[in-house]
Amino acid sequence: MFSRILIANRGEIALRIIRACRELGVQSVAVYSEADREAHYLKLADQAICIGPAEAGESYLNIPRIISAAEIANVEAIHPGYGFLAENAHFAEVCRECKITFIGPAPESMALLGDKVKARHLAQKAQVPIAAGTSESIETEDDAVAAAAEIGYPVIIKAAAGGGGRGMRIAHNEMSLRMSLHGAQTEAAKAFKNPAVYIEKFLEQARHVEVQILADQGGNAIHLYERDCSLQRRYQKIIEESPCPALKPDVREELCKAALRLAKAADYVNAGTVEFLLDDKDKFYFSEVNTRIQVEHPVTEMTTGVDLIKWQLLIASGERLKLRQKDIKPQGVAIECRINAEDPTRKFSPSPGKIERFVAPGGRGVRLDTHTYAGYTISPYYDSMIGKLVVHQPTRAEAIAVMKRALYEFDVHPVKTTIPLCIEILSHPLYVKGQIDTGFIERTW
Repeated sequence: MFSRILIANRGEIALRIIRACRELGVQSVAVYSEADREAHYLKLADQAICIGPAEAGESYLNIPRIISAAEIANVEAIHPGYGFLAENAHFAEVCRECKITFIGPAPESMALLGDKVKARHLAQKAQVPIAAGTSESIETEDDAVAAAAEIGYPVIIKAAAGGGGRGMRIAHNEMSLRMSLHGAQTEAAKAFKNPAVYIEKFLEQARHVEVQILADQGGNAIHLYERDCSLQRRYQKIIEESPCPALKPDVREELCKAALRLAKAADYVNAGTVEFLLDDKDKFYFSEVNTRIQVEHPVTEMTTGVDLIKWQLLIASGERLKLRQKDIKPQGVAIECRINAEDPTRKFSPSPGKIERFVAPGGRGVRLDTHTYAGYTISPYYDSMIGKLVVHQPTRAEAIAVMKRALYEFDVHPVKTTIPLCIEILSHPLYVKGQIDTGFIERTW
């Protein structure tokens, strides 16, 4: 095991990694920007190093500064968390060149799976179902129209690189396709420095179901079953749960096996998530691979009892998986609500500012992953997440009831948050019945 690692991230995931390090007897080095200088979690790390001003490009996304901090602190490895440089293959390669272990997959696997066109090809070779779509990137409007005519409307334009909903547009006819193509390419170029896009059949009223996997350096790989992440707005998840309430046992088994086939085909190592779309006929299709720890990893930890962050560290240090597939036996139901400083009544506009009152919920089976507190200021420079509220109960009905109770207890003032919206969603008859899909939020709210 490593003796000392650097955490190239901020906020609740930085705190989550610091805690895992402390429990494993590993020293942690936290980096921070000027905007995060007063963050309390910095006091829990063994060392904290300022890497620049508030702008992410000058701090958390600045590879030379992060590497310099790692060399100054004499660390053996870097954990990227999620977001920022977590899925940057170049950063992973730089770490390797500097003889610093990157806690995640190899740069080659990351680059392969990070290009969604190449990932689709790999999925086909691994006999993982994919939705109808183009086998190469699309450059001109005429190419896009010809492809859509063959695929059939509606279609979705997707950026070949990156994620988070950027560079994505839905087209229901030729006119909207022509109007959307350039915008998607421009957004992709700006967000990922890569304008390449491809076209895929858009599955209406589909579920977003993802499979958590772990793989070590000896070729051993397991899955930790699935999460349903269908409740989204602008492709950003709001509520996640495990298990997926609509997944039949035989479909679940095939879905999880497909995720492992793809991971092995990519020579994948460490934690990762294989994402799928599930249609109303119980057919699933590969979407993409997130080559990092996911924001929603706590729901899997709660149902399986497996500490994913600790296993990331163990695998990166060379330890083989002690877990076998037969050891993974999920229990109960876990639900996570992302609590963001946003105003849902104003198109989810950010609500930065100082938190004057912060009363956290508690009780049996309630977990809150947060770095915030009374007196903390939500910065306008970064993601607006306040925390992740997670509950774990024997049944879905109990989990919903406990989550609603916990949300009512959760008092964050005066910033606007997504707490009221989460309560509304959990109270909606269709959610209670489990009859949701990726368009549920937009249709209903």
